[in-house]
Amino acid sequence: MSKDQPISPAVMAHRRAENTSASLVGAETDQHPVATAVVGAEGPEEMTGSRAIIRSLEQLGVTDVFGLPGGAILPTYDPLMDAEKINHILVRHEQGAGHAAEGYALASGRTGVCIVTSGPGATNLVTALADANMDSIPMVAITGQVSSAFIGTDAFQEADIVGMTMPITKHSYLVTDPNDIPRVLAEAFHLASTGRPGPVLVDVSKDAQVSTMTFNWPPQLDLPGYRPVTRGHSKQIKEAARLIAAADRPVLYTGGGTMRADAAAELLELAELTGAPVVTTLTARGVFPDSHELNLGMPGMHGTVPAVYAMQQSDLLITLGARFDDRVTGQLDTFAPNAKVIHADIDPAEISKNRTADVPIVGDLKTVIPDLTDAVRQEFETAEKPDLGTWWTTLSTLRDTYPLGYTRTDDGLGSPQHVIERISALTGPEAVYVSGVGQHQMWSAQFVDYERPRQWLNSAGLGTMGFAVPAAMGAQVSQPDRVVWAIDGDGCFQMTNQELATCVINNIPIKVAVINNSSLGMVRQWQTLFYDGRYSNTELNTGHNSRRVPDFVKLAEAYGCAALRCESDDEVDDVIKQALEINDRPVVIDFVVSADAMVWPMVPSGVSNDQIQIAKNLTPDWNSED
Repeated sequence: MSKDQPISPAVMAHRRAENTSASLVGAETDQHPVATAVVGAEGPEEMTGSRAIIRSLEQLGVTDVFGLPGGAILPTYDPLMDAEKINHILVRHEQGAGHAAEGYALASGRTGVCIVTSGPGATNLVTALADANMDSIPMVAITGQVSSAFIGTDAFQEADIVGMTMPITKHSYLVTDPNDIPRVLAEAFHLASTGRPGPVLVDVSKDAQVSTMTFNWPPQLDLPGYRPVTRGHSKQIKEAARLIAAADRPVLYTGGGTMRADAAAELLELAELTGAPVVTTLTARGVFPDSHELNLGMPGMHGTVPAVYAMQQSDLLITLGARFDDRVTGQLDTFAPNAKVIHADIDPAEISKNRTADVPIVGDLKTVIPDLTDAVRQEFETAEKPDLGTWWTTLSTLRDTYPLGYTRTDDGLGSPQHVIERISALTGPEAVYVSGVGQHQMWSAQFVDYERPRQWLNSAGLGTMGFAVPAAMGAQVSQPDRVVWAIDGDGCFQMTNQELATCVINNIPIKVAVINNSSLGMVRQWQTLFYDGRYSNTELNTGHNSRRVPDFVKLAEAYGCAALRCESDDEVDDVIKQALEINDRPVVIDFVVSADAMVWPMVPSGVSNDQIQIAKNLTPDWNSED
């Protein structure tokens, strides 16, 4: 490892103060690590490896952990019982621990932590780890492992979780020597929270937990070759500024990397300087205010018409922390055919992976965007600032002609879009909104007003059903003074609703809006559009005129939650207001809505974004907007 390697304050505290304890809340290096750090030298002291795990977490500033004990991790749960600085939340399923750690990280910017046992306990974390990896979420997962002498013997509850998770984590460790525990945990937090954030797994054998070691803090990191580039290359930034100054139809294509970099203020300054339209992907909703006149909304498969059009007709895509994924681009070879591409990202592997960049910029957007803003400002001083009036005339016409909206279904049943719209209006942007995956996710992205970063949490890249309830739980733990809504589907809700028990027992008052259309809604929508309405195995029997198995109100009451049901649009406001007045326990609302409601606009999978539909077989007339 290079001697100039940037290291988190928690690990390298001794470089600042040899034996002085101090607290750095939101401490920053040029990597702006996202974990709160408690710094100060400690040791040497003899202790067990399990005690070293807890002590290391305390030194790393961890205050909240989600977990579920079992035999292989039991030695660590014993000293955890005496840890005054760490609040452990006992979940009902290991997947819930992982998603809760994700929600905690997404809502707060701090690294989420979960602890589970070996074998099935660890494998139940795999979905959450893959989810965090796809969406670049900083998370450290600690798993127990059978004793090192038994590894490879198919011992009881043995699973090669390191081997399983290597493709879906930023890094995975197997610890069999207790003396390695402080260093490995320090490295895990550093890796998870720097560069492109992501999940790190630390698997600790049982004998390493029970054996004695000498604890010293801070440890010396051993990460040869890990040195993320944080400052963009000046020549590339100047070239990007030159292209921006020459563009007639630029678009700021803003992805989740901008959110992870905490670069909302920097983005706002760049956007207002250039006057370019801004589109925010599913993971970037809120990083640029919806109310801002430059915001065109979300691009892609279920994006707004002006956002999709702007990208297709653009002559320059200023791509910030986005990855040109298929849900945004549609048919890749027809995406933005006349646009040059500036692509800035902290992960060099993303640049030119799907779309070749004319100007690649590797670096941390927290520094790259201000440098680009300065370069653009200098370019505007020496050359005439481009007139984007004609571009904006077209886009404004499209925005007026094709606003986001919906048509009520013919069956007269409740409208899911109306429910979500009213949740947003009555709760406001200071709340946190978490969704599952499917139609309700897209409606939440469309009809909630997003005005601030970390307001919107969802599983985007992996599309994990069951994400909402445990992620909302984690978000609420990290943001106790905010209202947290889990907007879930009736299918998603049945995958992880056991975490309502966790919420009740731990006084975590999330509010759950179950958008109950009695079906796997997005799958049903595709069956309607592409399979001639052949609804194969999508009916869930939870809504109107069904057996209501389960009855969500009875289920919520059995868990000790406040339970409400709403079956018409006329009741929506009153029910939401009732929910907002209940803050001493979780609230579950069964919003029984029409199964025929669909998500529009929509770009069918595998076709060009030019074929975006605003309703079934209805495509905007682009030519009339020229």
